[in-house]
Amino acid sequence: MQRVAGKGSVEQKSPPGFTVEALLRNPEFRPALQVGARNLISLNDLFPRVARMVAAHQKWILTHAAYALHLERDRSDPDSGVTAARLLKLMRESGGASRNTATAFLAELLAYKLLRPASGGRTRRTRPLEPTEVSQHAMQLWFKSQMRTLDLLDGGTRVERIEADIAIFERAQPIAARRLLADSKWTQPPQGVAVFVWSGSGGILLDDLMARPSSLIPENGRVWINVNLAALAEHYAISNTHVRRLFSNAEKSGLIGRPDDGTRGQFWLSERLVEEYAFWQAVKFEALAGAFDRAATTPGQ
Repeated sequence: MQRVAGKGSVEQKSPPGFTVEALLRNPEFRPALQVGARNLISLNDLFPRVARMVAAHQKWILTHAAYALHLERDRSDPDSGVTAARLLKLMRESGGASRNTATAFLAELLAYKLLRPASGGRTRRTRPLEPTEVSQHAMQLWFKSQMRTLDLLDGGTRVERIEADIAIFERAQPIAARRLLADSKWTQPPQGVAVFVWSGSGGILLDDLMARPSSLIPENGRVWINVNLAALAEHYAISNTHVRRLFSNAEKSGLIGRPDDGTRGQFWLSERLVEEYAFWQAVKFEALAGAFDRAATTPGQ
């Protein structure tokens, strides 16, 4: 695998129409986000174990950082690739996770056979790791799901181009990951979003809530949804207690609420939460759009 541009590559121009500001002005962006959220739910159902590893934002950061290091591996350099030392260094530079959290996460990936030892490395500390086949497949499908959202917005053919040349993905993922790791607007989500995504499985639960209504355009400051909390917990294999605690915290923060008449299963999402979600997702899609364009036009770095 060819080495891709590393840390110095986070500086990149965003394609016209895919800056954060342009995305938020685009009336098709919120409907596309809902389609994308439904695609992520389908991926969660296809890879539930993998999904649980990234359903909290800190683990998302660690997963994408580790995968970027893997794709940047130079087989002529025994100290490159995913190693505990290199992941810890990247987390120190980005502030994405503490040493203990990163170390425990790698151990968890190894225990669940989502990572495995690879050849190379001169010492135990520098011994590289690599994703197993299921991890690689899941990451590729995740990336294509994101490209599908971008394609919805401009009628592009990013998914087809990646399917025809997987090297585009292999170049683009590290570019996007490093840009997002360097952007505090992504690593430190808006306060309302943070109530969900810093919690275990909170990321997929937030996507689920955003996927439910017919529209993410608030009326009188609210978007109404129907959701059964017990069914939600069962779907994502998490405890009822966790789901109810998360909803309670969101209610206390004014992010979600129930109708005055107490109708069971009905909730509203606040305009603030929807706007913060759209902004945070726009930060991600700006980085992904730029990474794809650079990877697709710069073969073999």
